[in-house]
Amino acid sequence: MSEQNEWNCSQKKHTDKATICDNFHHTIEFIGKRWMGIIIYTLLKGDKRYHELLNEIPGISDRLLTERLRELENEGLVVKKAFESSPRKVIYSLTPIGRELEDVITAVMRWVSKASRI
Repeated sequence: MSEQNEWNCSQKKHTDKATICDNFHHTIEFIGKRWMGIIIYTLLKGDKRYHELLNEIPGISDRLLTERLRELENEGLVVKKAFESSPRKVIYSLTPIGRELEDVITAVMRWVSKASRI
């Protein structure tokens, strides 16, 4: 069987293929949500406090950043660490599984850079 047929989502003869396709679509749609990729890209550069993220991502609203960070937490890609101090300190960082997206996000950012020069 050719590689093209192996990953053809329209051929759902086997449960494994259907699962792979469903997971693929979920992942692409999740990462492709507005601001999601740039949040991950920013966190790949290091752990950030909430306002650091807000300042490093021009144009994102406070509400949407909060929503996206919660979604990333729920998916297990980001962890929120709260420290008891005054003022309260909260740091966001990628989990090991979130860090595994580095090659994908970097490739997309590289492609965007090249495409914008065309």
